Amino acid sequence: MRSLRLLLPCIVALSASLALSASLLCAQPPDLANTQIHVLPVQGNIYMLVGPGGNVTVQVGKQGVLLVDTMFAPLAPKIMAEVRKLSSGPIRFIINTHLHQDHTGGNAAIYKLAAPDAAQPLNVIAHENVLARLTTPVTGNQAPPAEVGLPTDEYFRSPKNMHFNGEAVILYHEEKAHTDGDTVVLFRGSDVIATGDIFTPERYPYIDLANGGSVQGEIAALNHILELTVPADKEEGGTLVIPGHGRLCDEIDVVEYRDMIVIVRDRIQDGMKKGKNLEQIQAARPTLDYDTRYVTREGGVKAGAFVETIYKSLGGK
Repeated sequence: MRSLRLLLPCIVALSASLALSASLLCAQPPDLANTQIHVLPVQGNIYMLVGPGGNVTVQVGKQGVLLVDTMFAPLAPKIMAEVRKLSSGPIRFIINTHLHQDHTGGNAAIYKLAAPDAAQPLNVIAHENVLARLTTPVTGNQAPPAEVGLPTDEYFRSPKNMHFNGEAVILYHEEKAHTDGDTVVLFRGSDVIATGDIFTPERYPYIDLANGGSVQGEIAALNHILELTVPADKEEGGTLVIPGHGRLCDEIDVVEYRDMIVIVRDRIQDGMKKGKNLEQIQAARPTLDYDTRYVTREGGVKAGAFVETIYKSLGGK
């Protein structure tokens, strides 16, 4: 049985966190005007904000506020209102776990609302691949002009270490996982990890092949997250894990998610070795025993699309 400390935040988070970014998977954008932002205490200095975009991790302390991801731009005033209930200090850092707009869309709006100055600047941190992809011209040869909210402190050597609000904050680049610019953030003192969309416990992973993602990198990233987590008594609690979308988790949740992806990958790989094409593998329904858990009516990656992504990631044509 899950501990009550984990179950209560999970129940609140579940109803608020099932819609993915419209730019990724949904035909219609989520209703941002009538949404609420829920604040869940995690442990140590860490809080979790849950809404229609990606989960936001908030670290507060004497030095100010650090945010991991920023949801959508229209939600910035609501996010700021909740942050101000936790701390009146300056927002000093935004860390982006990857490039997708349901995680980076609020950067510029929060930057403007925070009104940083030279004495207390606001740095936006991300892996260099995030900045490269956000500034790559879609058409022609002209890159878009520099914009407020783009990463200003990009890193390329992993891990990137910093110390803020009395604890070590360690950023790990996970290569070719959900994308090629994923960052996992470990708050060492609070014993909390923010994973971005590498880990989304209530839906199949969206492995963005166009932006450098891969199933093998996804599995490797989840294995690394498991190396960083330490469970408490009877495998409950201990290191707490804030996913890109969905409920607050701990190590065993990541184990179950990793195992699901490995099993589905192995089934697809076995079909490919037997000479089956994509349509034949999809017809065999290699995700059947997981669909009731990871396919939702509210959005997310459908079973057939998940199978196709793994098939293509493994070299299928």
